[in-house]
Amino acid sequence: MHTPLLFEPLTLRSVTLRNRIGVSPMCQYSCNYGLVGDWHFVHLGSRAVGGAGLVMAEATAVSAEGRISPGDTGIWSDEHTAAWRRIATFVAAQGAVPGIQLAHAGWKASTAAPWQGGKAVAPEQGGWQSVGVGDQPFTEGYPTPQQLSQDGINRICEDWAKAARRALDAGFRVIEIHAAHGYLLHSFLSPLSNRRTDEYGDSFENRARFIFRVVATLREVLPADFPLLVRLSCSDWLPGGWSITDSILLATRLRELGVDLIDCSSGGISPVAKIPVGPGYQTEFAEAIRRESKIATAAVGMITEPHQAETILRSGQADMVLLAREMLRDPYWPVRAARTLGMKPEGMVPVQYGRA
Repeated sequence: MHTPLLFEPLTLRSVTLRNRIGVSPMCQYSCNYGLVGDWHFVHLGSRAVGGAGLVMAEATAVSAEGRISPGDTGIWSDEHTAAWRRIATFVAAQGAVPGIQLAHAGWKASTAAPWQGGKAVAPEQGGWQSVGVGDQPFTEGYPTPQQLSQDGINRICEDWAKAARRALDAGFRVIEIHAAHGYLLHSFLSPLSNRRTDEYGDSFENRARFIFRVVATLREVLPADFPLLVRLSCSDWLPGGWSITDSILLATRLRELGVDLIDCSSGGISPVAKIPVGPGYQTEFAEAIRRESKIATAAVGMITEPHQAETILRSGQADMVLLAREMLRDPYWPVRAARTLGMKPEGMVPVQYGRA
């Protein structure tokens, strides 16, 4: 029987995914000072049981100040490492590869969970002083950040290095750097948010300097055979903003620095951007970067149907697909996709569930 490309293995350095279906990082806003617990164990573990090849933990702060909200996950202490180890071990035991997205929220930090309004959290409610590319808030109702100094940037680079070491210790086998959706690294990249006049502002090279440093730092920390991914907002969807042309140039440079795959998302730098959301609306970015930058890509964004996912891969638009909301609706989407594409999901269903 012909095997759909969706279920062909994908190898990134020393790690082979059993298929090309990944669980996209999805914030759950369900932690206490960054510590994951039973909710995340069940949330991520059930997606591994459901047959995904890569199960990516949500945006996980490299420091307490880097959280989006007081409920965000973190990995800045031994206690965090131990909590994550339990989850990574279980995910791996189900045949999936455990991955983690390391992040710093920047000017979007110290905000409430979406269902609590998403705006600034006061100190008496657990909020903190945010930092950013500048000293202007993201939008009305958001905290006013302190502009990062050179020392602050150096400190955050070290935070990323420590977080990567902890992720290794916890048992994660893939790390993704979050450089999208208006968070810290993206805010340095975009000319709409970066108005600095020092070595981290103005030119493309200067605006990309921070992410270059983070990638180089992690490559020094990680084993040579360990896969490193980067999530990019490939377009700001606004005139004068970050564009797919910029993303192609950046992806080429990131490949040269040792990045293995670009996770192609978009938007997030401004609340006024008009994004033409629809099925597969970001796959054109994955295709362009894959073609022009000669690097593997993942497509993400309103990918919901098995034939849609298979077509994205077969037509050369991406090397894998990442599903978010569809995985919330159906943790067993990979099993359903296999059947829909005419393949028996042998080995995908745990023996405990085989009778069903």
